Amino acid sequence: MDYRERITIEPAKRGGKPCIRGLRITVYDVLEYLASGMSEDEIVSDFPDLAKEDIRACLAFAADRERKMVSIPPVV
Repeated sequence: MDYRERITIEPAKRGGKPCIRGLRITVYDVLEYLASGMSEDEIVSDFPDLAKEDIRACLAFAADRERKMVSIPPVV
């Protein structure tokens, strides 16, 4: 999945945080819902503007971001 088709970053919206399709729902919001134990179905039920593909785009965005992080060696 190419998350860039669904994740948008607009400086004037939600402080420039990555949002889903220009909505005011951030990637971080969705990741927090998943981390708290909500299922995809529960999230889509609570936020009818979202689709399951949006949730998967959030996961792909997070995975890509994690992959790009530079690892900092531990201080000895």
